Amino acid sequence: MKIAICGVWHVHAVGYAKDALACAEVIGFYEGDAEKAAAFANATGISQFATLDELLESDAEGVIVCTSSDTHADVMVKIAEAKKDIFTEKVLALTDEDCERVEKAVNENGVRFVISLFQKYDGALMRAKEIVDSGELGKINYVRFRNCHTGSIDNKLPKHFYDAKECGGGAMIDLGAHGMYIIDWILGTPLAAKSVFTLACDRDDVAEKNTDKVEDNAVTVMSYADGAIAINETSFVSRYYPRTLEIGGENGRVEVNGSNIVKVTVATKGKPEIITPLESLPKPIIQFLTGSILPGCGMKEAKALTHMMVMAYGDVAKN
Repeated sequence: MKIAICGVWHVHAVGYAKDALACAEVIGFYEGDAEKAAAFANATGISQFATLDELLESDAEGVIVCTSSDTHADVMVKIAEAKKDIFTEKVLALTDEDCERVEKAVNENGVRFVISLFQKYDGALMRAKEIVDSGELGKINYVRFRNCHTGSIDNKLPKHFYDAKECGGGAMIDLGAHGMYIIDWILGTPLAAKSVFTLACDRDDVAEKNTDKVEDNAVTVMSYADGAIAINETSFVSRYYPRTLEIGGENGRVEVNGSNIVKVTVATKGKPEIITPLESLPKPIIQFLTGSILPGCGMKEAKALTHMMVMAYGDVAKN
């Protein structure tokens, strides 16, 4: 498969390029920012297209999109109209309307679409979902997902990751995306959402980057028509905190901490039982590059993620 890379704005662009170089023929990349383009070319050795049109007119069969989130919709519509398959980072777009535009272009031009909802293919989380689907927990009434890192307190994030226009927000729309799509995977789309966003890291070296004062510490609480509650927690200011998933139902609970899984249910007579993870499945980028695309990383899921973010950012209390 011949692959092109459109944009190198995202911090995962180099990683995706390395995956593509291992699985496909990478014919070039386009990036309008000269500094970013030079750094990417130096890191990967991939040649550069002079313009986006040159990429679109190339014989690339698929395009990995790593542009800023606010440009996703316009770029992906053009790629679809050029009859090229699309792989993109989350989120798909910043509004529901832009997601509809991308979906329309993808459907009308018959191209493949994959979004990087990679934690859905993690063996520990798949095992938790299997337990939910088995009915052992009974009716699910509570889900909590916490995913965080030290991006701000260790000053590891690039300045453009604090750009409110390009990103659409801060920690929640970036790292918090994983919690949103995992919650959607388990409970579906919520009825309502309320968020609390704070700026916890105010050191001068980080403040120089975060001039838009986007949130680095965030929680969104969601409610469902059947009475279930979901909590999505994320931050750029937490250290030594494992990825955590808690799922509670009328007959018990299952918890995932890192890759460790414990369930306590009526069937276990209230005693904690350690559960072995399933074998992880290929990441969405590998699915895209090899053509072996699994359910769960398509347009439906991409649209649901954006919609949940629109809800999360629509009712926010800030410090």
